[in-house]
Amino acid sequence: MKGFAGYLPHLLLSGYLILFVALAVDPPSGREVWLAENLPIVCIVGFLILCHRWWFRFSNLSYLLMSILVVMHTIGGYYTFAAVPFDWFTDFFGFERNHYDRIAHFSVGFYAFPIAEFLSRKQLSTARPVTYLFALFAIMAVAGTYEILEWQFAILGNPEAGIEVLGSQGDVWDAQKDILADTLGAVAALFVFHLLRGRRPVAAGAA
Repeated sequence: MKGFAGYLPHLLLSGYLILFVALAVDPPSGREVWLAENLPIVCIVGFLILCHRWWFRFSNLSYLLMSILVVMHTIGGYYTFAAVPFDWFTDFFGFERNHYDRIAHFSVGFYAFPIAEFLSRKQLSTARPVTYLFALFAIMAVAGTYEILEWQFAILGNPEAGIEVLGSQGDVWDAQKDILADTLGAVAALFVFHLLRGRRPVAAGAA
C-alpha cells in the first residue's frame, strides 16, 4: 500500500511516541500514578505493533479510532484524569466535575469497531448479531476488569496514588458510570461499523 493511507499507522505511532516522551518528563501526577496509568496503554500499543507486523493489519479507520483512547489516556496519565485542563468543556455544559475521564471511557468503546472488523475479516462469525454482541460484551468485560484492577491498585498500593488513579471525584457510582460510558462508546462504534461495512467483510488495510 502506497501513499498517506499506507503510512497512517506509522504516523499515528510516531505521534504517540512523541507525546509519550514529552509527557514522561516530570509529570505533575507523580511518577507512580503516571506509570500506573500508562502501563495499560503501552501494552495496547505494543500489541498493536506486533499485530500489525506479523498477524493482522486493521483498517485505517480502526487505527484512528483506537488512537483516540491512546492519546486521551496518555494525557490523563500526565495530569491525572480529574486534573486535566478541561474547564472549557465543564463550564460550557455547567458540569460540577471534570468529565474528561468519562469521554476517555467512551473512547474505550471504540475498540469494538476493530474487534468486529477482525471477526468479520477472519470470518470467525458469519452472523452479524453474533459479531456485534461479541464485540460489545468484550468491551464490557474489559471495562469491568479494568475497574476491578483500579480498585485493587487503590487498596494494595500507595493510598494517595490509588485515589488519583481511581479518579472518582467523590462519585460513589463512578465505576458503574465508567462502565456505562465504555458500553455506550461500543454501541456507537458498532453502529458506525454497521453503516460502513454492511454485510461484507472489509478488505485488508481498507480505510
